[in-house]
Amino acid sequence: MLFIKTTITPCLRLVGRAFVTRHSSTSALQRRPPATRIRDSYLHCPGTVPLVHHTLSDVLDRAASDFGTREGVIFVHQDIRRTWLEVRQEADRLARGFLSLGLEKGDRIGIWATNKYEWLLTQYAAAKAGLVLVNVNQAYQSRELEYCLRKVGVRTLVAGQGYRTSDYYTMLTELVPALADGEAGVPLTVRSEKLPQLRDIVMIGGDRRRGVLRFDDLLDAGKESLSGELERRQAQVSCDDPCNIMFTSGTTGLPKGATLSHHNIVNNMKQMGSRTGFDQLSVRVCTPVPLYHSFGCVAGSVLAPLFGSTLVFPSEAFDAVAALQATEAEKCTHMYGTPTMFVDMVNISKQGRFDISSLHSGFVGGAPVPFHLMEAMMNEMNMTGSIVGYGLTETGPILTLSYPSDDVEHRCGTVGYPLDHTELKVVDERGRTLPVGTAGELCMRGYNLFLGYWDDEEKTAECLTPAGWFHTGDVAVMNDDGYVKIVGRAKDMVIRGGENIYPTEVEDFLMTHPDVLEAAAFGVPDERMGEELAVWIRTREHCCLSEHDIRSFCKGRIAHHKIPCYIQFRDDFPKTVTGKIQKFAMREIMTKELGSEK
Repeated sequence: MLFIKTTITPCLRLVGRAFVTRHSSTSALQRRPPATRIRDSYLHCPGTVPLVHHTLSDVLDRAASDFGTREGVIFVHQDIRRTWLEVRQEADRLARGFLSLGLEKGDRIGIWATNKYEWLLTQYAAAKAGLVLVNVNQAYQSRELEYCLRKVGVRTLVAGQGYRTSDYYTMLTELVPALADGEAGVPLTVRSEKLPQLRDIVMIGGDRRRGVLRFDDLLDAGKESLSGELERRQAQVSCDDPCNIMFTSGTTGLPKGATLSHHNIVNNMKQMGSRTGFDQLSVRVCTPVPLYHSFGCVAGSVLAPLFGSTLVFPSEAFDAVAALQATEAEKCTHMYGTPTMFVDMVNISKQGRFDISSLHSGFVGGAPVPFHLMEAMMNEMNMTGSIVGYGLTETGPILTLSYPSDDVEHRCGTVGYPLDHTELKVVDERGRTLPVGTAGELCMRGYNLFLGYWDDEEKTAECLTPAGWFHTGDVAVMNDDGYVKIVGRAKDMVIRGGENIYPTEVEDFLMTHPDVLEAAAFGVPDERMGEELAVWIRTREHCCLSEHDIRSFCKGRIAHHKIPCYIQFRDDFPKTVTGKIQKFAMREIMTKELGSEK
């Protein structure tokens, strides 16, 4: 299950550095409420910025009205630049094209593509037509694609040409063999035993293919004569309607379709942008993260039109050089990325090839950030205004976020303060609220809580209580000022001979070693202890660390039972497209290796 954590983790070596965003006055930005000391790990944040009753379609229409001539999106690799007014006009055309296909309110429309302008248009147009957008991981193969499309009953699929070595059309012919019998450029009404609800396939770019509709032809089908019908459809859409389905998988288990409403994501981004100063600043965000991920399609394409910001997409898939080139050329002020992405960008930045002096802030997500990486981001990439945050797909996705006025201790030692209009608590295994400073499972409820997992009442009931509390599955500690620390994943906890070990704690410690670039700790079965702790380590280039070196580094600095039993050095870790480490794959590999040694 892929939980999306937009988080900057502790960076204790940055004491004394200024984190306040340059070119802004903190007096004009939101400041956290006066300190109120709490005794129990429960906090309700009533909020100063009111919630809004808007759909994503409303957001785009308002952006076109309020920021119409301002650059909205730039896709460097496609040589596409659009103002927010132009985006709205083309989204209307595409929405009318969807209506011409006979799509009804609430139908699911899948988008399976890399970062392209057509992805963004599909998102906005689907919202205008009252459809539910289904994000499909660009790395999915035919079996995964089949499962997701079938699970949520996708009626129309918009697909790109491919990703890396994968050819999407070839995979689609495996699922819909009749495509091969069609005429080039003549769309078929799809009939497939594997995908019984799929009716239309639309392909972005490329030559005309048998049995599918070209994206540009669908745009042309959006005749002005359908404008009245589109207006009527938009009037039927409520902000409480489902807007987006994102599959929260990639680490364990089958994918689950987390379903979010317009109300969830629009208000979540309004609160995020208000707290971080997007309403006070001229923001240009370099966005190398994938659009199928909430990092791209919510924190990117929903946040930006709310505040009239500019989104800059440097490439179809992540390319460090392209990201830095785009930052220089477009004078980007903010950068999004995962730690893995920033490792590459920092290394290139050290060469001094690009002028990225316009950059001053950023959001890092998907995995923990080593201390030395955060230092390098500040020193080599000018990112002194980075904001700390945490969240999950199911929470809209942002749940906690720091304030620009926060001191170093709060920025480095926590994942921020709960967003306005939310409730958070930390509970024990029986659901009882714990005293502050005590580790337990983090629970939340509020406007940003998802509607549930699509067509999966059992999984929804497992994490949602009758009182509306969502169990995040993360182990956390709440301080007496309401700030939250994430200790680890409850399911990742290793129980060694009755002792609880949180892998995140061990990973954070190991990454304080100057030669350790990345560390992933996990449990493996052990006949005597129940579980033993294993760790995979990726070192800096040309560094020669041994198991003995690591154990010596740990000895006397962490408890004996937390020192890994098994230590392996690896050049690469199994990861999702967004950089999320797949510990289940590591566990399987290690368990097999250890079994073969016996």
